[in-house]
Amino acid sequence: MQAAREWLAKARSVAVLTGAGISAESGIPTFRGGGGLWKQFRAEDLATPQAFARDPVTVWEWYDWRRCLIARAQPNPAHLALAELENRTPRFSLITQNVDGLHDRAGSRRILKVHGDIWRLRCAACGKEWDDYTCPLPQLPPPCSCGGMARPGVVWFGEALPADVWTAAGQAAASCEVFLVIGTSALVYPAAGLVTVAEGAGARVIEINLERTPYSGQVDCSLQGKAGELLPELIKS
Repeated sequence: MQAAREWLAKARSVAVLTGAGISAESGIPTFRGGGGLWKQFRAEDLATPQAFARDPVTVWEWYDWRRCLIARAQPNPAHLALAELENRTPRFSLITQNVDGLHDRAGSRRILKVHGDIWRLRCAACGKEWDDYTCPLPQLPPPCSCGGMARPGVVWFGEALPADVWTAAGQAAASCEVFLVIGTSALVYPAAGLVTVAEGAGARVIEINLERTPYSGQVDCSLQGKAGELLPELIKS
């Protein structure tokens, strides 16, 4: 860890990729895999354009439940450590696969949300977007002023990532001196491919995860444990 601490202390350009693991330490379920069921539904059955077209009320009931769950959670020491790292790093990008907004609440500003934001609503009819932090929402689906219904402002299965955000994420990975990978299995593409981009550009890659991942054997430093414990130690000057 000492070498990784020195790399971060000296770096003038840092990029970070965070996944569900960092939010899980704040008590937010991953919604994927065996423990990810809501009622009788899997996340993969609800987070699709087809599911919304077929049954928008049920889809929104799930998202409304998730939003209220997230609203009760608090940023953990890992979120706070990343906000502190941003404050002291001249060029910093935080690329997150999470939609929960905990990075925002921790004070991070330079955030690239590759999977969108659960607090953002987008009208399925006119395309208007707005933020709404109400929990629970008074009407499901939420109405737009145009008379259409809003959908969650997240990227669903089968949808493309936002092009401008993804381009910026690739540029950040390709131009950083240190690339931090936190709480992600490195299995969800295309975001996981950013590790290869950073490595190919000569960045030092540091991984923090509870378990080994497919990248653990090839990164410069792989730390196994809770991000909320390891990150504050890692950014100590």
